[in-house]
Amino acid sequence: MDAWSVASWLLLALLAVAALLFLLFCVMVQYSHMKFDHIPGPPRDSFFFGHYPSLRKSMNNDGLIHEQFLQWTEKYGRVLRINILHNASLIVSSPEAIKEFLMSPQYKKDKMVYERMFGIFGERCLGKGLVTATDNDRWHKQRRVMDPAFSRTYLMGLMGTFNEKAELLMENLAEFADGKTEVKIHDLMSRLTLDVIAKVAFGLDINSLQDDQTPFPKAISMLMKGLTSTREPFIRLYPGKQKFVKDVQESIRLLRRTGKECIKQRQKAIDNGDEIPMDILTQILKGAALEDDCDEEIMLDNFVTFFLAGQETTANQLAFAVMLLSRAPQVLEKVQAEVDDIIGSKRDLEFDDLGKLQYLTQVLKETLRLYPTAPGTSRQVEKDTVIEGLKIPAEVVLIFNMYVVGRLEEFYKDPLIFNPDRFSPDAPKPYYTYFPFSLGPRSCIGQIFAQMEAKVVMAKLLQRYDFELVAGQSFKIMDTGSLRPRDGVICRITPRTNPKGFK
Repeated sequence: MDAWSVASWLLLALLAVAALLFLLFCVMVQYSHMKFDHIPGPPRDSFFFGHYPSLRKSMNNDGLIHEQFLQWTEKYGRVLRINILHNASLIVSSPEAIKEFLMSPQYKKDKMVYERMFGIFGERCLGKGLVTATDNDRWHKQRRVMDPAFSRTYLMGLMGTFNEKAELLMENLAEFADGKTEVKIHDLMSRLTLDVIAKVAFGLDINSLQDDQTPFPKAISMLMKGLTSTREPFIRLYPGKQKFVKDVQESIRLLRRTGKECIKQRQKAIDNGDEIPMDILTQILKGAALEDDCDEEIMLDNFVTFFLAGQETTANQLAFAVMLLSRAPQVLEKVQAEVDDIIGSKRDLEFDDLGKLQYLTQVLKETLRLYPTAPGTSRQVEKDTVIEGLKIPAEVVLIFNMYVVGRLEEFYKDPLIFNPDRFSPDAPKPYYTYFPFSLGPRSCIGQIFAQMEAKVVMAKLLQRYDFELVAGQSFKIMDTGSLRPRDGVICRITPRTNPKGFK
């Protein structure tokens, strides 16, 4: 047999194998359809790609994928099927199911989603840190070690730093408080929360509020965009994306390099017997020692995780709160009156003051209902189950979306209206329909920290200033892994004449 014949036979063999693999894939897709098609859902865009074209369109047209989920949920119900290739996922908005699957430790996080955050563009990112660990045993060990850094006693000791950094923000705002200068609130809040988490978690003085040249705000923003881009598996091949990929890679390297230096210096202090703070960095090192697992990469995973989570989500919540209050003058007047009554002319808030700011607490909770900065979570179901009377096959992912649940009329009357009274002490408590920090054992370890910080900042802001939104900006949402205001909440600031005589 000559070479040409051999090549022809090889080509035919390869074509036959490709045809067989394609046929097997078609069978897998069809099997998935047959297995899940009894569950309500929108018509698929195509046999192979399922609903992906619709979801891609919603993201590409300056839209929000969570808004698409909301529209489908309103039409198809509390259990909604989404098909992409041979995979099916369910968006679940049933309070009973939210209680069952989030409150119980037996259900694991979805590996496909959280392990995708391990690395971005070949650079290790969140790795196997506290948020991304899908193995419950590994997660439990990390959580147990981290808990002391979020104890009530330790958090009370952070009030000095919260006050100090928030006061610096107030001083910065004073330079622009002429009623004419346009200020992008989100940028300032991002710098503030970055300074706070760097100081209280890692002992770093970044001072980004004073230093416009510090690279950390941009690095965190790029990292968040990189995390979102993992939804597009072939984004590295897209024309014109090479610079974006490079910027994300460099941002990850900067954060991990910074973490490595912090760990090195703190370990040296421990070895020398120096007095050290019981902050997150110390707990990361103690955890590694207790578990006899001094893997530096895992320690860096947690450094990046806390650096990112402690900055991004609180900044977004604060910016959204300013936006909502600016559009609701009656609510603004009421919350300012509470601040005047409780805080008066004090510059430094005390821990006990925070518990007295009941209406401000309601404002912040209502902000997260409408704009949950971390919009959802997911769980794997390994056994057949039943949700809302529907048989749910095993080996499926359940998605619990706070953006969707928080905007459903059946749970919240007039859901698009900003109404902090929903969370007043006398109002009925939402039954497993409010979970901006998730629920159960895998709820956010930093939620109390975040809300303490948010209260201090908002109380000082409401005490000192009035703010007015600049006309013409949009109030659209940008999804960068967390939800943030697309235009940054552009305001004009004026000093407030405080009835309690603040000077």
